[in-house]
Amino acid sequence: MELTLYRAYFKEGTNGTLFCSEKFLCHTIELPWQNNKRNISCIPEGQYQIEPRFSKRFKHHLILKAVKGRSYILFHPANNALKDLEGCIAPVTYLSGIGKGIYSKDAMQKLLSLVYQAKDRKEIILLTIKSQNHEHFRTL
Repeated sequence: MELTLYRAYFKEGTNGTLFCSEKFLCHTIELPWQNNKRNISCIPEGQYQIEPRFSKRFKHHLILKAVKGRSYILFHPANNALKDLEGCIAPVTYLSGIGKGIYSKDAMQKLLSLVYQAKDRKEIILLTIKSQNHEHFRTL
């Protein structure tokens, strides 16, 4: 399964739009780009493998594998990147500002459902992170 995250960068945070096979899935919020510094920056653009994971803190969530210079980069619910994230990605249903969104748990459930279905089919789940390309949005 292929997921693509198109990002728009701002000083206060990073907003994204997540697609699965060219279909809109949800929006995302992240910390601003700070040269991949731990806990204060979003991660570099590129391609990452995703695995489902469970922890007491976040329950069912996703982890990105082999993020250069970083560890435990997760997809987990959050509504305010600056308050709730330390480099992770939060899916949100609606963007409510830069680095802010609402109904994150709903968006997370939608994403988890797709990932678990792909896992059941024994598929590798790949996430490609790119800068927002306005041409892409016009063709959808």
